[in-house]
Amino acid sequence: MPRLLPYTLILLLLLSLPALANRFANVEIKATPLADNLFLLTGSGGNMAALVTAQEVILIDAQFAELADKINAKLTEISDGKALGTLINTHLHADHVGGNSALMPKRIIAHDNVLTRLTADPAFPRSGLPTETFSKQLSLHVGGRKIRLEYLPPSHTDGDVIVWFEDSNVLHMGDMLFEGRFPFIDLNNGGSVRGYIANIAYVIDLIDDDTKVIPGHGELTDKAGLQRFYQMMLQTLAQVEQQQAKGLNAEQIVAAGLGEQWQSWHWNFITEQRWINTLLQAEPLTQ
Repeated sequence: MPRLLPYTLILLLLLSLPALANRFANVEIKATPLADNLFLLTGSGGNMAALVTAQEVILIDAQFAELADKINAKLTEISDGKALGTLINTHLHADHVGGNSALMPKRIIAHDNVLTRLTADPAFPRSGLPTETFSKQLSLHVGGRKIRLEYLPPSHTDGDVIVWFEDSNVLHMGDMLFEGRFPFIDLNNGGSVRGYIANIAYVIDLIDDDTKVIPGHGELTDKAGLQRFYQMMLQTLAQVEQQQAKGLNAEQIVAAGLGEQWQSWHWNFITEQRWINTLLQAEPLTQ
C-alpha cells in the first residue's frame, strides 16, 4: 500500500471525525502589526504573515480550507479591501497549504519539491497547486517592498522556504522553528535532524538582535529565542548519542527520558518520547 502524504492523512481525519472539523467554528483570525503594513496572522495551524502593498496583499501560508472565509475577511480588514494576490507556501504540510485553493489567490509560490509532492497527492485540490516554483532563491519586488524567499536544504522537509521581509527586518521561518517546543521533523518527506540543526545555525548567523522571527508554531520571537531552540536541539541530540554510546537500546533511551530541563518543550504532537525517537534516527556524522 503506498504511503499517504500528510495532506491526505489530515484530510481523511477531518472527514472521519466531524467533531474535529467543527473546531474551526470558534477559531478567530488575529492580526498583530509587526512593521509598516506587515502583520502576523494567527488562527488554527501554522502562523501566517501578510504584507499589504499598494497593488495587492501577499500572504505567507494558508492554514486550513475551512478558515478561508475568516482569513480573507481579516485580509480585507487590514488592507482596506485589497485582493489577495500572492500566496507563498513555506512547505507542504496541510496546516500551511490546506487553504490554497479556497483562498483563491492570483498566484501561489513554493519550492520545486512542494509542487512535486502535492501533485503526487491525489487528495490535494489541483486548483491549490503552486503556480510558480523555484529551486534556491527568489526575490519579489512589489509596491516598493522586497521579499526574499530562500530554500534551505532538507531539514523539516525537503521543500522548506524561509521568507525575509528585508526592509522590515522580519523573518518568517515556517516550520523551521517551533518556538519553545520540540519540532516535528518529517523524515518521510525528506526531513533531516542534522540538516535542521545546521539550517538553524545558518539563520542565526544572518539575523541580528532586532530581527523579529515568526515561527511556524508558537509565539513571535527573536534571535535569542532562535538560539534557545538551537541549543535545545544540540543538547538533546548529544544526550541521546551519549546514551547510544553506552550501549542503551531505543526502549531504554526513551524510558530514561531527557530530564527536567526539557519538560516544558514537550507538547501534545511532539512529545518527549516522539522527539527522542526522532533523534534516534539522526544521520550518522560523516568522517
